[in-house]
Amino acid sequence: MEEVFKAKKITDKVYWVGVVDWGLRNFHGYTTHRGSTYNAYLILADKVTLVDTCKYPYREELLARVSSVIDPKRIDYIVSNHSEMDHTGALSWMIEQVRPEKVFASVMGAKTLKEHFHWDVDVVPVKTGDTLDLGNMKLSFIETRMLHWPDSMFSYLEDEGILFSQDAFAMHLAFSCLFADELDRGLVERESATYYANILMPYSPLILKLLKQVKEMGLRLEIVATDHGPIWRRGEDIAWILGLYEKWALQKPTRKAVIAYDTMWGSTDLMARTIADGLAAGGAQVKLTPISGSQRSDVVTEVLEAGALLVGSPTLNNNMFPSVADVLTYLKGLRPQNLIGAAFGSYGWSGESVKQVREVLEAMKVDVVGEVKSKYVPSGEILQGCYSLGLQIAHRLDEKVSRGV
Repeated sequence: MEEVFKAKKITDKVYWVGVVDWGLRNFHGYTTHRGSTYNAYLILADKVTLVDTCKYPYREELLARVSSVIDPKRIDYIVSNHSEMDHTGALSWMIEQVRPEKVFASVMGAKTLKEHFHWDVDVVPVKTGDTLDLGNMKLSFIETRMLHWPDSMFSYLEDEGILFSQDAFAMHLAFSCLFADELDRGLVERESATYYANILMPYSPLILKLLKQVKEMGLRLEIVATDHGPIWRRGEDIAWILGLYEKWALQKPTRKAVIAYDTMWGSTDLMARTIADGLAAGGAQVKLTPISGSQRSDVVTEVLEAGALLVGSPTLNNNMFPSVADVLTYLKGLRPQNLIGAAFGSYGWSGESVKQVREVLEAMKVDVVGEVKSKYVPSGEILQGCYSLGLQIAHRLDEKVSRGV
């Protein structure tokens, strides 16, 4: 294996030694249509340092990439920026292979690693402002608690201007190249948005604080090396992704309305399409996402830059449809902000689903404008009510966007 997998050069002193997982299609509920990577980095300083590892099944590939540059036993330090198993699954094994002098993690990371692996390994805790002398180079650390785990941190290689940003500014995207500027810009933006929506959206207020903190620190960012997906290396691209993160974190309302729904015999579908016509007539940008043909993570990605969320469900066994409940449960945990919305659906005899959908939307702090219910197939009067609801929400969206709130 050592002769097959090679490290990729980032600078004269830093190499990518990670793993490409072309087959990954699910990441704790988030559909990864294009696979992912588990990035790890080798710093060839006087004190050779490995930043992060990978999932356990790929440990030999990681070691092979390191071996293509140096004897792995020359590694002096290992830095763990994030304790999640896609970055630490191979950590214990790597420690056994290379016997580093020291292992470093954030204050919470040192605690988490010991709890996670039931270790007796001595992990050196570091906090924001701490530095690590690598001899001819220096690493400094920034704790990024709850972005997206309590242990998360950045490591910054001052001499090269490289920010090892763990899961921030990342994307689940397998690649044969190394840098984001080698890929289609539309693809990069879509996958970055999908990643933000499904991983980082709940922490948007913290992200705004972090962006402010990084700006105030005046870090020279020549390269942003993430733990998933391609690496950012051009000033304009780094500024671009930082700007997108600020926009997504602010979650300012837009004229986009997402309609997420499922249907049993077509009635809720007819209601959804009629509401969509009313929204469009009122000037809203409409995105219908029939849940039967959409993954939950795709629905969430559409909601990221939306101003309205309308959810429709038939009633099954006195409850909302299971697929709708799944999406709403997932979405509730991601805590989207600044949305207006509505609930709608059809039923045969009991009709609880619309009330249940509305209750979840309200628990998510969505400003619910109204609801429409139809017993069996919607009548012309019911469909007119659907169209009017769409118009009403479009006008409310227009008012919100005009006020900028």
